[in-house]
Amino acid sequence: MTLGASLIAYATHDSRKAFLASLTDEELRGLPYMFDFWALPHQVPPLGDWKSWVVLGGRGAGKTRAGAEWVRAEVEGPGPTDPGRAKRVALVGETYSQAREVMVLGESGILACSPPDRMPKWYSERRVLVWPNGAEAQVFSASDYEALRGPQFDAAWVDELAKWRKAEDAWDMLQFALRLGEHPRQVVTTTPRDVPVLKRILAAKSTVQTHAPTRANRANLATSFLEEVEHQFAGTRLGQQELDGVLTEEIEGALWPKQLIEFAQATPVPEVDRIVVAVDPPVTSKKTSDACGIIVAGVKFAAAKKDWRVKVLDDVSVAGASPSEWASVAVQAYHRHGADRIVAEVNQGGDLVEEVVRQIDETVAFSPVHARRGKVIRAEPVAALYEQGRVAHVKGLNALEDQMGLMARRGFEGRGSPDRVDALVWALTELIIKPVAQPMPQVRSFAR
Repeated sequence: MTLGASLIAYATHDSRKAFLASLTDEELRGLPYMFDFWALPHQVPPLGDWKSWVVLGGRGAGKTRAGAEWVRAEVEGPGPTDPGRAKRVALVGETYSQAREVMVLGESGILACSPPDRMPKWYSERRVLVWPNGAEAQVFSASDYEALRGPQFDAAWVDELAKWRKAEDAWDMLQFALRLGEHPRQVVTTTPRDVPVLKRILAAKSTVQTHAPTRANRANLATSFLEEVEHQFAGTRLGQQELDGVLTEEIEGALWPKQLIEFAQATPVPEVDRIVVAVDPPVTSKKTSDACGIIVAGVKFAAAKKDWRVKVLDDVSVAGASPSEWASVAVQAYHRHGADRIVAEVNQGGDLVEEVVRQIDETVAFSPVHARRGKVIRAEPVAALYEQGRVAHVKGLNALEDQMGLMARRGFEGRGSPDRVDALVWALTELIIKPVAQPMPQVRSFAR
């Protein structure tokens, strides 16, 4: 039936006219709401015992319509007041307003897709849709994911997950809420982006997916729109993502694109003349706290500062550690690498950061640093050093390099805090970026 609908959608005017003339008045009235007939292949839920259906597509590929029609199919029964498979549905968008305007009230939203006898009523003050059969769909914002703590559902529609700022936390909270019925399920409609939560969902055995480029829905798009965007973006990385709906293996606006990290890995490791251990302490020391970022790096001096080069030597970051535990790890790295100084951010702990380090070893050289600018602004000069080919990595820095790849110009795209990247930034800032008032340090007579 779907194939027949696709053929009719692109058929000649005369063919469509003849087909419509063959239908009764009742069939004509019901035809617009028979999505099984009109749906394109990527808008049809796959068969099988899946939990998550991910609809990946370019802009305008019909993802929203697929999500809205799936919700209809879940909540509607044979008759207007008959129960459907689902009674409680979560509708989750990036914000409340986006969820309301796109998923509920939009041109391809639930209200626009519903037939008159099964039309749900929208209660704006409660942010809920209520169907004639009593089924309800409640709107949530991924930015306010704690609101998902408490309610429970047997179905969910998640829209544009890949651009949520708090995607990891919101998705995980939704999974705890999806616990009603014999087999709770969810659909995710999104333009793909290289973010960890989407890749995690796609890798799950209980996930199925369909995919389509923007062009697949060309019968429902303005010709001028399609021509313009294809002319401007075809063949570009942005076009792959936004038009082809292809998941590229790199986040948009990454400060450290994959090729920069690979270049640092392949760069010959220079001998170094000065080494520091940089520490980014966590705010708390609970088991669930962010890790304490601890990075060891060294610099090779040259006659001109523009020729100075850096080697990242070690990543000894530790998670769930008490202040005395992470301080001990930092001091051990200090002695093991023969470092000149420990550099630590003190915005959260103040003098206590230095005190806890000196409780481990009072002889270490220690410098406090204060974060007066945002993480991205502090990281950009360090990323520039990589672009200039002035940074080398030893092997085995996988966790640090993975975190670097998630640092974008709009912020960190991963879960929690970029603790390892913060420590890296402090290390390279101390070694090569920070203005040096005193004369250049004397070059050591031995190499590291």
